Amino acid sequence: MNTKRTIRKILFITTWVVIGAGMLTLLIAAMGKQKKDNCKDYAITVKGIRGDDFFLDEADILRLLKVATKGKIKGQPKSSFNLQQMEELLEGNQWVKDAQLYFDSRDVLHVSVTEREPVARIFTAAGKSFYLDEHAQMMGLSDRLSVRLPVFTGFPDKKMLTAKDSLLMKDIVATAQYINGNSFWSSQVSQINLDLSCGADCREMEMVPLIGNHVVKLGNGENIDKKFNRLFVFYKQVLSKTGFDKYKTIDVRFDGQVVGAKSENPRVDSVQLRKNVEKLLKQIKEMEELNDKQALLPTPVPVQPVMPPADSSKYNELNALEDQEPDNSKTENKVAGKKETKAENKDAGKKNVKPSGNKKQPKAVMRRN
Repeated sequence: MNTKRTIRKILFITTWVVIGAGMLTLLIAAMGKQKKDNCKDYAITVKGIRGDDFFLDEADILRLLKVATKGKIKGQPKSSFNLQQMEELLEGNQWVKDAQLYFDSRDVLHVSVTEREPVARIFTAAGKSFYLDEHAQMMGLSDRLSVRLPVFTGFPDKKMLTAKDSLLMKDIVATAQYINGNSFWSSQVSQINLDLSCGADCREMEMVPLIGNHVVKLGNGENIDKKFNRLFVFYKQVLSKTGFDKYKTIDVRFDGQVVGAKSENPRVDSVQLRKNVEKLLKQIKEMEELNDKQALLPTPVPVQPVMPPADSSKYNELNALEDQEPDNSKTENKVAGKKETKAENKDAGKKNVKPSGNKKQPKAVMRRN
């Protein structure tokens, strides 16, 4: 019995030793093959919201990849590619939001880059300019592409931003995103001035409209959608009647009210100014009407085909007559003459026809002798 148990233990241990050695051999062979495999090709994809307009192109991405690989990409051993480090290098670019790199089964390196999307253009007090994306990240200007965005002026010139500056940037992003999402305000807002002289924790924004000689006090970026809604109601109900130059300032900072300060010497709106105002109001009115129509639009009902009458022979004859075209004017006169003759004969027949003696009468009517 002890001999059999010893033999079983030896076989069991030997089996697992062979299996482990085989797995280790396969692993070493795979690692050796991977070291020998080279990058055969690469494919670069750039993604963005603006369709085919990008701040970066394939040449820019390729240039960054060559810096990471310290040379050419094709023909390099796959083991020399540190994909994580290359992704971090690409994401270090100001225009790259996300980067993904991987090799497929054909030893092709795939590079997928997603661009950052600017939402506002900023001008500092010293005249410098840059973009802000949706996450309040700064991005420099591009020589390849210029984007039309809401303009904010008066940003402080600082090398190190404070907590107050971070809050200001969040206010800018919130305001810019609302303007970009509304076609009316995208057409009406000329620029927004930043005022930080009101106090330590004060952040004020003043909107300069494209039409009119007034300034709109917005305050900070809190509840910015409600502030613009109050301003639009004031535009629609007041300024559309009094003119866009009657008020010097319009204050929508406080909830539930709009405060307007009249100009000392209001000017009369010119003809072109009135046309522009009417165009803007017409635009927003059409948008509101379109939304109302879409909300009230009933479910479409399938149209039933029109069936021909029971006497299809007459229906076919009528269609045949309509499809026929007369050869000349004589044919038209001839047909008209026939119709008139038939009508006259028919009328004359009605006058001269007498009831026949054999004609059946209704049961309730008695025949006269």
